[in-house]
Amino acid sequence: MNHSIYKKLLPLAVAFATIPSMAFAVFDSGSTETDGAFTPTVNTQLTLPADGIFNFTNVNIPTGVTITFQRNATNTPVTILASGDVTIDGTIDVSGGNATNVGTAGDGNVGDDGLPGIGGPGGFDGGAGGDANGNRIAATGLGPGAGAGGAVSTTTNFNCGGGGANYGDNTALGASGRPQTTGTCRVDANDTFSGSEGTPYGSENLLPLIGGSGGGGGGAGRVFSGSGGGGGGGAILIAVSGAASINGSILANGGSSGSSSGSDRAGSGSTGGGGSGGAIRIVASTLQGNGSISANFGSIGGNSFTSTSNGGRGGLGRIRLEAESFNFVSSTTPLFSFFEPQDIFVPGLPNLRITSVAGVAAPASPTGSADILLPAGTANPVTVAFVSSGVPVGNTVQLTVTPASAPPTSTLSGALSGDIVNATASATIELPEGPSTLSAQVSFTVTASIGDDMSRFAKGERVERIVVAAGMDGSSETVLITVSGKEYRYSGALPSLATSQAAS
Repeated sequence: MNHSIYKKLLPLAVAFATIPSMAFAVFDSGSTETDGAFTPTVNTQLTLPADGIFNFTNVNIPTGVTITFQRNATNTPVTILASGDVTIDGTIDVSGGNATNVGTAGDGNVGDDGLPGIGGPGGFDGGAGGDANGNRIAATGLGPGAGAGGAVSTTTNFNCGGGGANYGDNTALGASGRPQTTGTCRVDANDTFSGSEGTPYGSENLLPLIGGSGGGGGGAGRVFSGSGGGGGGGAILIAVSGAASINGSILANGGSSGSSSGSDRAGSGSTGGGGSGGAIRIVASTLQGNGSISANFGSIGGNSFTSTSNGGRGGLGRIRLEAESFNFVSSTTPLFSFFEPQDIFVPGLPNLRITSVAGVAAPASPTGSADILLPAGTANPVTVAFVSSGVPVGNTVQLTVTPASAPPTSTLSGALSGDIVNATASATIELPEGPSTLSAQVSFTVTASIGDDMSRFAKGERVERIVVAAGMDGSSETVLITVSGKEYRYSGALPSLATSQAAS
């Protein structure tokens, strides 16, 4: 018996930075200048270093030149640090990719039908479309705000579209800012809907920096596959000690789902959902210009049969502008939030990860697909080992195993032992036959002083408890729970907590 364990654990929960007083400060990007000046004259794709950080002196991107980025192994956001000035008259593009077209709308190569859009650097991929020759139910996109995959109705045997991915909490913008669900596609006699939209996540200060989520795939028809969801827009930070002049474009748009066409209503596949817009943060001593800054939603592909349930478009991303002197005169999509320059990075972030399953080591950089394959005959129960940092010792880790087609089961580990810098624990659990997904979370209370400091991320109310979780789809999340029980959800990482500052 083989157990295929799928998981992807990212650095966990939210980073919180103390906003310094800038009354007499001069912003410093922290660039080491090791990459020199960046002055491209032709379209260029840069390969992201392992940490995603470029240390430039000056940056000058002329009109007509577009800069894109090759994702690195851990899919970090793009960080551009400059000790001098940055002038963008051309384009910087970290947008998510579009899904392929399917059916007769495709390129004739059925092998790429249903493939999702790839997220931009720091963003998340869309979900695959359902397979007309296999599992017709589509995959949910990746990321904290992923759109759900489209199912197939058990009553009519018709297929449903994928839900649009979400990111920014754009409630105030109404329908123009939110993602869309397929809405009317029921999958059973109980009026269960398919292809629901993703949920908002993150915070307006973009600490930590995280990209957009992927749209859900579209369910397959009886003849043709559904199209994949669009990739989420990527994430980029541009920090400039001098002046940032933006007269060109900075794009972190969500990708679109693929178009679909077929022989008839029953044979045609549904379309996936659009990816959400990503994240753009610019910090500078002076910010000026009248260019375009966009983290727009991904749209849905067309469908030749309008009665077929299409996917929903994605939601808008997030844009944050910070400067001591602000002379930027153009609007952004969505509307930006503004503040004086804040910290660029927060060191000492806590994390929790699974290190091994039944003695088989987990990869350092999980892909989210078949990361661990256990040998046939592996006996149950198996031992799952964890390592944490920045989490008070004595706490327990909740491990959840979610099979591909059965309800999840959970268990608790023993107490974390070691110290706050490096602690370990393990849990034993029964694994079902076939592929399963692992997720883990740890929660702990904090002292009143820390809770008061974090109140600015909880609408002024003291935080009492923190939950750090690694999501089953590769996402990570921190939940701040206040003294009155309200919950505020973020993705990213919390600041390191000293032993004397946190209690289990």
